Amino acid sequence: MHTAKEKEEQVLHLLKEYGNVAVAYSGGVDSTYLADCAHEALGECAHIVIADSPSLPRSELSDATALAEARGWNLVILPTRETEHPLYQANTGSRCFHCKNTLFQSIKAHFNEERAMQIVYGAVEDDRSDDRPGEKAAQAHQVAAPLQEAKLFKDEIRALSIARKLPTAQKASFACLGSRFPTGTPIREETLAQVEQAEEVLRSRGYHQYRVRHHANLCRIEIDPKEFNRLIMEKEMIIDAIKKTGYTFVTLDLCGYSMGSSA
Repeated sequence: MHTAKEKEEQVLHLLKEYGNVAVAYSGGVDSTYLADCAHEALGECAHIVIADSPSLPRSELSDATALAEARGWNLVILPTRETEHPLYQANTGSRCFHCKNTLFQSIKAHFNEERAMQIVYGAVEDDRSDDRPGEKAAQAHQVAAPLQEAKLFKDEIRALSIARKLPTAQKASFACLGSRFPTGTPIREETLAQVEQAEEVLRSRGYHQYRVRHHANLCRIEIDPKEFNRLIMEKEMIIDAIKKTGYTFVTLDLCGYSMGSSA
């Protein structure tokens, strides 16, 4: 059984063997850790690529960009157009595939396929137990997952991130705004923006783990049950602010935050 530090050494070794990488960076715990490892292993030959997309909140893009600049990474901000893809918009179950597929296609087009560039992304060992359509896109584009190859788990990455003084070490789980729509509910840029504005109400008030689930004119809030009492105390202010984004009804899901939930 290897220690987390030994696994990290394996990640650094894999990255050095690639020689020239493009890291799919989102600002989350795993991709931030991978980006920091890539920068350590390869310096300027580690291209840290973040997608500028309507499915990524502006606050997340700003925070991720600021972190990359503070760490001295070779950052590339790459506009992507996955939200224009009809099958992404239809949201019939393959949204994640089309999102990741567009991202990897955009990275290849940006760097030109003839260059010796290995794309890597932050899949971890925990992800093996989940249904991840984005993994199929990674396989289709020969995208490597060095954290998974080293058998690193999320808890280990958080601990290693603390050692690296990465501010994302204790960051809450996050997924793109498209995940807030139940399967079968069409996704449009204007409704992505509405969800972003509603979630900004919760983010700006300091809630740690939250989701705004979109159900036409109804907003369903998921937060950690430990914060229920606080939200009830602030409900009038929160309801008023969220209704200003266009929702008619604002509800609290008594089941609390649930990763992967959207129905």
